[in-house]
Amino acid sequence: MLRVVRLVLAVAITAAAALGVIRLTTPADGGIPRQLAFLRAELESGAAEDAQELFPEGYFFLHALYGLTAVDMGDLSSARWALSHLESDTARAPFAGEMQLQYGVFYRGWVNWLRGGIAALSRDPADLRALEEESAAIAAAFDASPTPYLASYPGQAWPVDSTVAIASLRLHDKLLTPAYDVTVIRWLANVEARLDPATQLIPHTVDPDTGEPTSGAQGTSQSLINRFLPEIDAELAQAQYTRFRTWFLAAPLGLGPTVREYPVGFDGPANVDSGPLVLGTSLSATVVTIGAARLNGDRSLATALSQFGEVAGLPFSTPWTKRYALGAAPIGDAFLAWSKSARPWVAAASSPEAEPPSRFISHWWRLPLLMLFLAIGLTPWLTRAALRRRKVADSAAA
Repeated sequence: MLRVVRLVLAVAITAAAALGVIRLTTPADGGIPRQLAFLRAELESGAAEDAQELFPEGYFFLHALYGLTAVDMGDLSSARWALSHLESDTARAPFAGEMQLQYGVFYRGWVNWLRGGIAALSRDPADLRALEEESAAIAAAFDASPTPYLASYPGQAWPVDSTVAIASLRLHDKLLTPAYDVTVIRWLANVEARLDPATQLIPHTVDPDTGEPTSGAQGTSQSLINRFLPEIDAELAQAQYTRFRTWFLAAPLGLGPTVREYPVGFDGPANVDSGPLVLGTSLSATVVTIGAARLNGDRSLATALSQFGEVAGLPFSTPWTKRYALGAAPIGDAFLAWSKSARPWVAAASSPEAEPPSRFISHWWRLPLLMLFLAIGLTPWLTRAALRRRKVADSAAA
């Protein structure tokens, strides 16, 4: 019986190692409809309310990311369902307070971006009219502001939130009569005048009155900013993405590409957005960077991050659903689905030939992990063989 148990354990360990090799070397873009099915079931079971207890935008983000992924997949019904929840009192509740833009630019920007995606799919006059009205209100707030970064909460401003709102104006101008080119050009000039001095990247937080940086660039916001900048301005997007890659891309212990929360050479504490930091790496920033890489035409990095995620994320699939980390954190599944489905809504899709050679991730990045899986897979059998040889030697000596 003991020999049978050992044999079963050896087979299981080798099979797990073989599965790791398969996940590391095969395309990782599939399974998004099954991820959406899992997320819908979780949302209907109260996952958004549970996420709200963990961080201030939990309810909002879980519905928003579900809806945005649905747009990417062409699922208009699911996208409308998500928007209806975002336009509820429950979703708006965390964003109360006196601000130039009611409910703040975080709420208004993300909702308008989803609204624009729905309008792009439906071409329904009512959807287009809602996009036009909301875009006018957002643009008016930017035009009246002395800073390019509107408040997300009273007295608090994050540049990433304004970036999403500006992208929604670009989407408006693609779908309807262009109206906000001047607003966007002015915003771009003001952004470039207020970059983080250390990295020349868009900062993480700013003074809400002046727009001047109050903290340097961080991975969680940079990954989102670089997801949206290509929709706004190709030149700024290229410059910022190149710097982001230089300052934040890392491979701790040589085991795979990841994204740091703080720039190379800098360290800081974990926060509610970054999650726990492992050797300086932020899981959330790494996941969102899959989408940023796809939007910036960086296919080799997007592929590498996705394949590494299939190993580290411990996915579990059924014929109907797919979840990561056993579904313990649906907000993580939502970010991953949104990142893997990423496609441009405003900018032209880049061709494979357009990817600069300097961005290529070497295929050799997999080698340390492949060697690790090989060692894990062979260890039970080598151990069995060694024990057998010892037993034979002991028998001969006796």
